[in-house]
Amino acid sequence: MKRRSFLITTAATAMIASAGLPAFAEEPLKVGFIYVGPVGDMGWSYQHDQGRQAIEAEYGDKVQTTFMESVPEGPDAERALTQLALEGNNLIFATSFGYMDAVMNVAAKFPDVKFEHATGYKTADNVAVYDAKFFQGRAIQGTIAGRMTKSNKIGYIASFPIPEVIQGINSAYLHAKKVNPDVEMKVVWAYTWFDPAKEADAAAALIAEGVDVVMQHTDSTAPQAKAQEAGNVITFGQASDMGAFAPMPRVTSTIDNWAPYYVQRVGAMLDGSWASGATWGGIDTGMVEIGEISDAVPAEVKAEALALKDAIAAGTYHPFTGPLNKQDGSAWLAEGVTAEDGELAGMNFYVEGITAELPQ
Repeated sequence: MKRRSFLITTAATAMIASAGLPAFAEEPLKVGFIYVGPVGDMGWSYQHDQGRQAIEAEYGDKVQTTFMESVPEGPDAERALTQLALEGNNLIFATSFGYMDAVMNVAAKFPDVKFEHATGYKTADNVAVYDAKFFQGRAIQGTIAGRMTKSNKIGYIASFPIPEVIQGINSAYLHAKKVNPDVEMKVVWAYTWFDPAKEADAAAALIAEGVDVVMQHTDSTAPQAKAQEAGNVITFGQASDMGAFAPMPRVTSTIDNWAPYYVQRVGAMLDGSWASGATWGGIDTGMVEIGEISDAVPAEVKAEALALKDAIAAGTYHPFTGPLNKQDGSAWLAEGVTAEDGELAGMNFYVEGITAELPQ
């Protein structure tokens, strides 16, 4: 494994094939990763790096992995991806939504390199996409939140107004409301994936408004710390378990388990079966996991949450099942109808009952 800070160089590593075989048949398959945050964020980037380590554990000296952390979305990402391609990486994982255009641009210049883009939707012959159904975990969080709130005010720290984030807000709200009709949801947009100061400020603002539950779709543990400081606020681990804050304020977590996917895709590279495609895994596939529910959660609420998890895993319950309306009161899903994956992938509206304004 090679660890790199975000520093672009102009050096290129040549790959030399001999005996008519591709270089990676004789040398380790080179696999690169770029992360939007630091590996130590204990959230999103941390979990992706756990997946990278799983590749090394599975394949040993058959692979060589490299990662670049804290790579900003935009032009910097394109430079980082180019560097990894020039260094001879055969497979590159780009692990943030905002890397999408950079991935497509660099992939067009390096047709022999395979790219995997997390949470994106654009594909090419050498570009695959993968994502997790985070909204399934939010349904479980919402159920616990609705049961445990005393103020009936739930706060949500959102990152960017993209479908994956909006899905989570809607799912959390619907399931909190389902068990507690008096629930209100307050949303603060941080416009960052990882910025502990901004995330702490967002949590403080929500707590000042009277929320006693804070959810987050940002990557640091700053909201957990701020809730712990308040003393009467519960939270949920985001992307990783964040178990250091259990049993309070963190009462459970949604864990992104990328390791099986990464191991499978590297295996496909090694055996020559890699192909472009789109993967959207959930609780049923193990890509979304629910962390241990702490003893701060009443036994009956824990049982209710675990039953919901089991129903989602079995496919007998879908978090977006009608009748449901959009925020403006227009019909969305009729009685018993469930949302199609394609529709959720483009979600750009709040459901009825959320009074916050959705940025456009």
